[in-house]
Amino acid sequence: MNRRGPKVVALGGGHGLYASLSALRTVTTDLTAVVTVADDGGSSGRLRRELGVLPPGDLRMALAALCGDDEWGKTWSRVVQHRFRSEGELHGHAVGNLLIVALWELLDDPVKGLDWVGRLLGAHGRVLPMASVPLDIQAEVELDGVVTTVQGQVACAVTPGRVQAISLLPPDPPACPQAVEAIEEADWVVFGPGSWFTSVLPHLKVPELAHALHSTSARRLVILNLAPQPGETDGFSPEKHLEVLREHAPSLLIDAVLADEGVVGDLRELEKAAVSLGGRLVLADVAASDGSPRHDGPRLAAVLDEIFREKR
Repeated sequence: MNRRGPKVVALGGGHGLYASLSALRTVTTDLTAVVTVADDGGSSGRLRRELGVLPPGDLRMALAALCGDDEWGKTWSRVVQHRFRSEGELHGHAVGNLLIVALWELLDDPVKGLDWVGRLLGAHGRVLPMASVPLDIQAEVELDGVVTTVQGQVACAVTPGRVQAISLLPPDPPACPQAVEAIEEADWVVFGPGSWFTSVLPHLKVPELAHALHSTSARRLVILNLAPQPGETDGFSPEKHLEVLREHAPSLLIDAVLADEGVVGDLRELEKAAVSLGGRLVLADVAASDGSPRHDGPRLAAVLDEIFREKR
């Protein structure tokens, strides 16, 4: 395959990263996903607790997003996303989670295992964990003037209070070396969309990863969410997301911020927040036409292509 497009590294996890990867894989052939490894719920949480492995769920979703649009890609994407339904122990487990963990056990190397799954799926890019060990997210949460500590990705995502800041346990986890290398060699690094506190910001709490994100010569793009996430970012305006990013990484400079024009309330405030990070604001129609808070893949891809080629 002839290489086209810039070297892009996309950061995140879950459905947000799935959306950005689905668009990015049509824009560039040199794509790496660096994925959070703090999930402690569902199939991932069970496998993590039982076998001591990295939670595979967000890694699986990223691989599924990178599958091609041909019959092979569509079929394997459905297979790895398939969940068993039963009255027994397999209930709720995703096929892809079991496949990934099996390869980890056979190869004793998380990155090699993910590369093998990527080859099987015909993935249009590479998927890497952000850290070499499973992580737990710890959040400072304010509710009615009282600040408490909440631990675990699921607990942070559904907390009734307002998340103020996050940290990781262990506090200085080892980064995945290949993820650091990918960021150092990238042309563009993409933050978001996704769960701000549990999928996007955790990358900035892994010391080696944070250093690479600050020192890389790559340009940096933030894709803002289309709606606040219930529990985690209730009441957050688009500019509030940028303010929180700045609070967690005060010296991180951003080159561009992409926002859907339909969800911007105070344009001046959003522009001001983008400029405070060193970047420019790009407004575009990138939301799904059905009104749901999802990015439209082809629309997002077209705008990303223009940003990368400096047409916007």
